[in-house]
Amino acid sequence: MITYPLFEKRLDNGLRVVVNPDHNVPVVAVNLWYDVGSADEAPDKTGLAHLFEHLMFQGSAHVKSGDHIGLAQAAGGSVNGTTSYDRTNYFEAVPTSAVRLMLWMEADRLGTLLDAVDQSSLDNQREVVKEEKRQRYDNVPYGDAWHRILALTFPDGHPYAHPTIGSMQHLDAATLADIQAFFRANYRASRVVLTLSGDVSPDQGFRLAEQYFGDLPRLPGRRRPHIATLPPHEGVPRSDVSSSVPRDAVYAAWRLPKAGDPDLEALGLATSVLGDGITSRLHQALVRTELAEGAGAFTMSLARGNSVGVASARCWDGVEPEALESALIDSWKQFVDEGPTDEEHERAQAQFAREWLTELAALDQRADRFGQAATIHGSPDWVNQRLRTVLAVTRDDVVRATRRWLEPDNRAVLIYRRKDAA
Repeated sequence: MITYPLFEKRLDNGLRVVVNPDHNVPVVAVNLWYDVGSADEAPDKTGLAHLFEHLMFQGSAHVKSGDHIGLAQAAGGSVNGTTSYDRTNYFEAVPTSAVRLMLWMEADRLGTLLDAVDQSSLDNQREVVKEEKRQRYDNVPYGDAWHRILALTFPDGHPYAHPTIGSMQHLDAATLADIQAFFRANYRASRVVLTLSGDVSPDQGFRLAEQYFGDLPRLPGRRRPHIATLPPHEGVPRSDVSSSVPRDAVYAAWRLPKAGDPDLEALGLATSVLGDGITSRLHQALVRTELAEGAGAFTMSLARGNSVGVASARCWDGVEPEALESALIDSWKQFVDEGPTDEEHERAQAQFAREWLTELAALDQRADRFGQAATIHGSPDWVNQRLRTVLAVTRDDVVRATRRWLEPDNRAVLIYRRKDAA
């Protein structure tokens, strides 16, 4: 098993620093996980977390709009940010000589972003986000499938009931005062994990973190409301959508345990057997029999209350979605009743190991996983332990978790029908 060297320190203002020294190449991945995502938005003010991902590149007190990306690229590096339900992260991978510049810019926007955000930058980035929503979700086939699955899986007002991109109505209604309040409530040193992975020593990493972030104030932490684990679905809730899609399609969703629950790793192996690749149960039962054009299954790990498991398939010519759903559930039920074969279980573990180790081989992705581990799981060492944990999951563990969480009758169902269908 690969064990990465990890060193951790918390600054006086609450900011956590994780250093993973790796001197094989003269590059450092600078990664910041902010413990804020779309789950922290008010139900009537969605999209602010993702909007901030864009605003964070619009300048701060000492960095002009666009210069953060421009300076990183000029130094030979890459830079980006992403938003999800439980976090927002910002990351650069740069030559060792540019680390100080990246840390200075990251600290400047954490400490002084509101000095630069004005109505003009808000209006500009609001339109950018709205166009992203149109291109990625509103105007592509099945683009709103995940949004509809969330609405089926979680009740109104639940932190995960709305999509990260937000609604057009809420984006249009967002005021400069809303933006300022969201930043002040969520963007503070005590909500940040800074990971430095690459050509940097622990002492150097801690010293640089203190130099650039240490003067930021320590602000009171925010207490999130407790989110209870929801029980399994009852009565197979459904949503039937007529849309301009190329084929009818069936989605089924289950409520799963939250991130960190041992059952979730077992369920990840289960959905791999069911829906990952051409050897999977669903591919064999639905695609090879020409009931479906494609089929798959996956789990989405979420930190509060519940995660989500999804199976999907798109109808082949002449196949009705009801027939496809029935065949999908028959295959699903057989798996729940019997569990994986020994060969399937070992193959799922091998697939996980290959994908996990491939991801960790990339310095920037490794740093991102350390940030995830510290933020969601409490310790960056979760990364070192995860492969060992998944390989220790037994076939009996998968059977038990599957029967607890993936019973066919505990699903919700989303069906897309082509508008021109008879």
